[in-house]
Amino acid sequence: MRLPMRLHRSILLASGLLALAACGGKEQAAAPPPPEVGVVEVKSQTVPLTRDLVGRLSPYRSADVRARVPGVLLRRVYEEGSDVREGQLLFEIDPAPLQASLGVAQGQLAQAEATYANARALAERARRLVPQKFVSQNDLDNAIAAERSAGAAVEAARANVSTARINLGYAKVTSPIAGRAGKQRVTEGALVGQGDATLLTTVDQLDPLFANFSISSTELARLRAASNVSLAATGKATVQVVLPGDRVHEQPGVVDFSDTTVDPETGAVSLRAQVPNPGNTLFPGSFVTLKVNMGELHEVFLVPQEAVLRDANGAFARVIGADGNVERRDLTTSAAHDGQWIVTAGLKAGDKVIVSGVQKAREGAPVTATPWQPGAPAGAPGTAAPAKGGTPTKDGTPAKAPAGDKPAE
Repeated sequence: MRLPMRLHRSILLASGLLALAACGGKEQAAAPPPPEVGVVEVKSQTVPLTRDLVGRLSPYRSADVRARVPGVLLRRVYEEGSDVREGQLLFEIDPAPLQASLGVAQGQLAQAEATYANARALAERARRLVPQKFVSQNDLDNAIAAERSAGAAVEAARANVSTARINLGYAKVTSPIAGRAGKQRVTEGALVGQGDATLLTTVDQLDPLFANFSISSTELARLRAASNVSLAATGKATVQVVLPGDRVHEQPGVVDFSDTTVDPETGAVSLRAQVPNPGNTLFPGSFVTLKVNMGELHEVFLVPQEAVLRDANGAFARVIGADGNVERRDLTTSAAHDGQWIVTAGLKAGDKVIVSGVQKAREGAPVTATPWQPGAPAGAPGTAAPAKGGTPTKDGTPAKAPAGDKPAE
């Protein structure tokens, strides 16, 4: 018996609706798998305690070259901006007046020596005649006193000769230290040393250099009070000089001085490092960035920067708990080290911190953990892979499978 056409269509439509309903029920019954995340298992370790500070370079030694005697500057001997040796001749002052003063002093010495010879002869004669009662005791005393006065005059005259000879030597102005001589401050023909020691030039020793910097007294006190911090003693803390353009100076420096008082104006403690400067690549007076290794941090954790999140409450990370569900951990971070955050509180050894896929991890929900690999491409271990049957979208997340397909197992 054939059914009417209208009734036949109604039966087919009802059958199709039932089939669609059955498929929808299966899709609702199949729960999506837990998201895959990349994790790292942290462990406590000891890392260097570094601080980026601003410092200023200064010469190791700096000597002012001055005119120590009055006179007219005759000529400059050295080349401005060149390296000079200790004791090298730099300037010449007119020596004629100084030579004349030396001649006068030598003449006075000769006169004093002649007077002393005469006084000594008289005193010797008086000593021989006193026993014979030819000379009174008073005359002997006067002769001896005259001898002593003449001897003292000779010593004074000799001192004047030495002074005049020293002043004549100052007419040749030499470098007190080895280093680089600066520009000439006084031109030839100028009267120098008249009333004060005229500055002629400056010599700076450029290898090594001093790097002067400071650190807040509050931070220094906090570091000294921290139980997990061991500070390097003066002479052991190292300093790395960072030049403009993030260029690092090849030779590290060593902290050789730490002040014992706090600057009342800045509230900071002054420190100084000695930095080798072969080739004179560093210039005194320059401001540079100093990476100061102040000691060591003990029992801290290194966490990739991608794993540390921040909100209104501060820094935190998501870890996988013992039950396999995601937990939030509030962190206390110190500084960055080799692209990772130094975490001083909030974690314990063995915690599995979520690094990749952290946005898909929901607190209290389970996840599938795989070891995180830095720089791993999409689909590699430690990164979320697209589900079977779906086509990944532009951002790498799996697309929803077409309706009616069998869900991935």
